[in-house]
This record gives sequence, C-alpha cells and structure tokens, in this order.
Amino acid sequence: MPEAAYWIVLIIKWTAVPVGAFALVHALSQRADAYSAADRKSKPVWMAITGGGTAALLLFDFHGPGMIFWLAALVAVLVYLVDVRPKLIEVQRGGRSW
Repeated sequence: MPEAAYWIVLIIKWTAVPVGAFALVHALSQRADAYSAADRKSKPVWMAITGGGTAALLLFDFHGPGMIFWLAALVAVLVYLVDVRPKLIEVQRGGRSW
C-alpha cells in the first residue's frame, strides 16, 4: 500500500472511533421514554448498537478480513446519528408546530 493511502486509511479508521463514542454518549444521555415517543427502538437496544459499534470500530481494521465488521459498525453508528438522534432531539424539544 502506498504511503499516502496508508495515512488516509489510518485517518478514516481513527476518525470513526470518536464518532462512535459520541453516538454512544448521546444514546446514554437521552431519556428512555424519548425513544418510544420518537417511535424508535428502546434505549437499551440503541446503547447496545452504539456501544457494540464503537467497540468494533476499535477492534477491527478498515482493511483486511475484519473490514466487513468495521463497515457494519460504522453504518450502525451513522444510522443512530442521522436517523435516531434528530428524532430524539425533536421529541424532547416538543416537536414541530406547522
């Protein structure tokens, strides 16, 4: 692997870990009833998904045989951040008034 590609892969791998940690901390800090009010899975489920995803981002490499687990972990964490997190914020702020 060329040196530039190595550094790009390394940056991607270690940038994903704080993203996963942020998702886990956010999932932990939300009220349990907000998940059901947002019509999403329960708080323990999302804590397990984001926690497991963060652990997988730490344990597996972006390249090699563990890449499929790394990618699945990144997708799980990103689903929380782009789908669940905005709904939780909206529900806890009182929703939108059209």
